[in-house]
Amino acid sequence: MENERVDLKAIRLIKHDIKNQLSNIHLALDTIKHEVINPNEDVKFCVDTIAASAAKIDALIKQIP
Repeated sequence: MENERVDLKAIRLIKHDIKNQLSNIHLALDTIKHEVINPNEDVKFCVDTIAASAAKIDALIKQIP
């Protein structure tokens, strides 16, 4: 029972830290989208790929209690 409490606490801390990092990623992407005028296809691809990956991680995190 005590091990389960520690595990839940650790999971919550990791979940919180991941969410904070995802917020940083989303903020950086928004900045790039607003600062880069007429981005080329490579930049668009990179931004879209990062955004999609961050969204997938966000969805996974939401499934964790």
